[in-house]
Amino acid sequence: MHDEQHPQHPCAAKVPDCGKEADMNNRNNQQANNGSQQAIGNTSNPMAGVGGAAPVDSSVNGANTNSIIAITGNAPAIGKINILYSRLSRDDELQGPSNSIVNQQQQLQEYAERNGLVPYVHIKDDGYSGTRWDRPGWQELIAKVEADEVACICIKDGSRLGRDYLRVGLYRELFRDKGVRLIAINDNFDSDRGDDDFTPFREIMAEWYARDTSKKIKSVIQAKGRSGKPISCCPPYGFVKDTADKHKWLVDPEAAAIVKRIFQMTMDGMGVHTICGILAREKVERPSYYLGSRGRGRHKNDYDRELPYAWGSATISHILRKLEYCGHTVNFRTSSTSFKSKKKKHNPQEEWVIFENTHEAIISQEVFDTVQKLRETPRRIDTLGEANPLTGLLWCADCHQKLYNHRKAHTDKPTHKKLTDVYCCSTYKLSNSRFSTKCSPHHISTDAARGIILEVIKTTVGYVRNHEQEFVERIRESSVVKQGETAKAYQKQIAKNNKRLAEIERIYKSLYEDKALGKIEQAMFDQMAEGYQQERVALNDKNATMQLELDAFNTDSVRADKFIEIANGIVRKHTNFDDLTQADMTTAMMYEFIDRVVVHECVWSDGNTGAGGRPRGARTQHVEVYLKYIGQFDIPDMRTPEQVEVDRLAEEKLEAKRAYHREKTRKYNEKKKARLAAEEAIAIIK
Repeated sequence: MHDEQHPQHPCAAKVPDCGKEADMNNRNNQQANNGSQQAIGNTSNPMAGVGGAAPVDSSVNGANTNSIIAITGNAPAIGKINILYSRLSRDDELQGPSNSIVNQQQQLQEYAERNGLVPYVHIKDDGYSGTRWDRPGWQELIAKVEADEVACICIKDGSRLGRDYLRVGLYRELFRDKGVRLIAINDNFDSDRGDDDFTPFREIMAEWYARDTSKKIKSVIQAKGRSGKPISCCPPYGFVKDTADKHKWLVDPEAAAIVKRIFQMTMDGMGVHTICGILAREKVERPSYYLGSRGRGRHKNDYDRELPYAWGSATISHILRKLEYCGHTVNFRTSSTSFKSKKKKHNPQEEWVIFENTHEAIISQEVFDTVQKLRETPRRIDTLGEANPLTGLLWCADCHQKLYNHRKAHTDKPTHKKLTDVYCCSTYKLSNSRFSTKCSPHHISTDAARGIILEVIKTTVGYVRNHEQEFVERIRESSVVKQGETAKAYQKQIAKNNKRLAEIERIYKSLYEDKALGKIEQAMFDQMAEGYQQERVALNDKNATMQLELDAFNTDSVRADKFIEIANGIVRKHTNFDDLTQADMTTAMMYEFIDRVVVHECVWSDGNTGAGGRPRGARTQHVEVYLKYIGQFDIPDMRTPEQVEVDRLAEEKLEAKRAYHREKTRKYNEKKKARLAAEEAIAIIK
């Protein structure tokens, strides 16, 4: 134990009752600082209140730290306080109980009372890393320093301030400018004694410690994430952690029902803003409130309790992008730029690590993929109060760009159609707005497009229902391997080739040993090795070719099975499938079946022979419909010759009717034009 005696402060001889005065000042300061802080004072030493220095005991909690700090300054100015600041991160807890917040506070309090640093208040940051500067206790401390309310800051050691060399240096300059005394007990540092040459090195080592700890933690997280375990501390909305295994997620039935409904509403063509409104009106708790009120999630301590139903568009979008709802674990979506910053950057999808089927799925992969495709194209609500469900499905055959939808209600013209609803090539439309011409209109009405899509769905599903096996065989026609027997033969041949490759490997090793022992000459070895090498290359090439063909065969089978599953699903939903109309065809149905619709430019039978080069005759337009999983599928003509003849006669009759109406319309327009010209001539004469 080291003791150091100091002369009595000069004020002591002039103020005989200074102990009572100091005690009164301490009580007043305690009352002023009563609140969120804990104000503690001890005036057992009558000289402490006026700046007298008590003997300094360097032992803390009975342990000798071999450090002596002489208190030579005066007492804090009236109205100013001494701050005992303590900080503990989770990493510091691992080093033992000596670093706990309670022990730090006890050490600082004993030191302050022995050395007359009164009045004082405790400010702490429990569970905060030294690389973070948004710590609530630290923010409170800095606010008091900037308000000139602090006389002295006492800490256990310099690393309690933080583990960023540059930032700590800036704050030290702030303390110096504000006249704040800084004491680090274990570092034997007191700013009143001047600069310490070792202080910069201590701060650099403190930052190095944080950097090294960050690397170790990152390596642990990398190993955990690549092993298939989720690295997220909290499962997404819709899941809960298994109490028996914290790395396993279970479905939360109540929240999962909302997730399913959000995906279904998106499949029905609703936008995120519309979905938010529906959930809010039905008083469905938003995810942060739902999880926080149950003591779960990242915001269980700071969620907004006043707005439980305030769903946001970003929340809905975030849910719709989550692959975890398909039963997959997705790690490394984000990463930190530096151990000093808590800001996250989004990694490109190629850097994600995805483990499929690790937990129970809430939605199917097909539904998730359909929703992602739906969200690729904005569906804006037009003047009719709805979005066209075909938007994003129709594409131009020439410029390969999307077709724009144009809809307008004609309420002011009763003689016209009530609604104009057509699609037009986006390239053509945009070029016209810039006084140029690119591509061509590719006009097609929404009714015509929906009619074509409905007809393709009905005929294809009908064919699959009645000729399922033939449908699968037609899908496989694009593969080199067309029959299961051929696939079995390929598998047998690959196994035989692999066996021969293993034999060649053993022969090659035996030849090498014989050459090394001098049993065969080098020329003989080279000749035999070259022959075996050529055979090995040939066998590997054959295996690769057959495996590719087998993969194509298996892929085609999977594609056909998936389409059959969708077809059976729609038949189950619509018992009267044969009588399905356009009104029954929902957005979800179209996106379940249709991959894209390619629209070609229309062709007129009489060409541009009309007045002013306008087209005349019958208008025909080729439209290609590509189905999910199977692409463009041509259904074989199952009609009998009699049915073919009946359909041909019906088509000729329909075309004759169309020709009659075209000619009638042409004559009417000519008469109307002549009448208008005559009226105009009469008006000029008058």
